[in-house]
Amino acid sequence: MIDMPQLFWMFCVGSILVFIIGIYCVLVTANLIRAIIGMELLTKAVTLFLILAGYVTGRTGMAQAFAITLIIIEVVVIAVAVGISLCAFRHNKSIHVTFLRNIKD
Repeated sequence: MIDMPQLFWMFCVGSILVFIIGIYCVLVTANLIRAIIGMELLTKAVTLFLILAGYVTGRTGMAQAFAITLIIIEVVVIAVAVGISLCAFRHNKSIHVTFLRNIKD
């Protein structure tokens, strides 16, 4: 049986790993879809951190409200990012970031 402090630290380590993977996806890739997936991973890690902070402080209701708000904002940001990447694909026939430099043309 896993006790609560051990479970808490497992969630902390897991969310930190998801956050690091998200940063890696955003910074290293030159593909827009992978960057969007990295942004998604970053926001999921922050949501998990919010829930953990609510658990630690005993304010789970406030943490749940913040998490739901973050999820709504995340959906809007991802929808806009996918729309921009679709427009970039229609214009350049590629979703590679280096082709976006000459989007003014």
